[in-house]
Amino acid sequence: MRKSFEVAVHGGAAAALLIGQRGTIAEELRSFDGRRALVLGLSFLPAALVGYTLERPIERRLGGPRATALGLLAGAAAMLIADTRPQQRGRGDATPADGLALGVAQAAALAPGVSRNGVTLAAARWRRFSRDQANLLSRTIALPIIVGATALKAERLRRRGAPPELRRSLAIGVAASFASTLASQRLIRLVERDRALWPYAAYRAGLAAAVLFKLRRC
Repeated sequence: MRKSFEVAVHGGAAAALLIGQRGTIAEELRSFDGRRALVLGLSFLPAALVGYTLERPIERRLGGPRATALGLLAGAAAMLIADTRPQQRGRGDATPADGLALGVAQAAALAPGVSRNGVTLAAARWRRFSRDQANLLSRTIALPIIVGATALKAERLRRRGAPPELRRSLAIGVAASFASTLASQRLIRLVERDRALWPYAAYRAGLAAAVLFKLRRC
């Protein structure tokens, strides 16, 4: 059941990203060259390799609430530290080294609580990209990994077969993921201009504190 919902969520998110970023995708394709291809490939490969080989062990060993809370705290700290870096780099400045850094960040996001968007924002800021460009890079490199994850999970689900009673739930999951992802793309475009990362870090730290407090009382 949980894996089925993961497929639905990833599929809805991928479709929304294709629509929400169609302008950015078209613009990137017009200037696509070997260097950009290498940057994109390096941003994809680490997460793809780690996800394909270690996704299930990571879920089994790090899937609990305590590990998730620690992941939230680690992500918050990474965002706060990275956002102190100067904003010296802009559009078109990404190099293969930047692609690899973003790829390692996406691989780290497989740990529960470590948000893919948050950790790639932190990685881009650590590489001294401006805040608006860090947001753009985070969104741009998201699509290949989300499409890849969707394809992998869908294939695993196909092998097991989907019971008919799940179809309605899956359709709801796809619709909810599509709507929320599309809405978030529009919201990000409104707030991403030189937006500091500390509010997102504070939210993550607060959520982690609530989880740890709940665990302490149990």
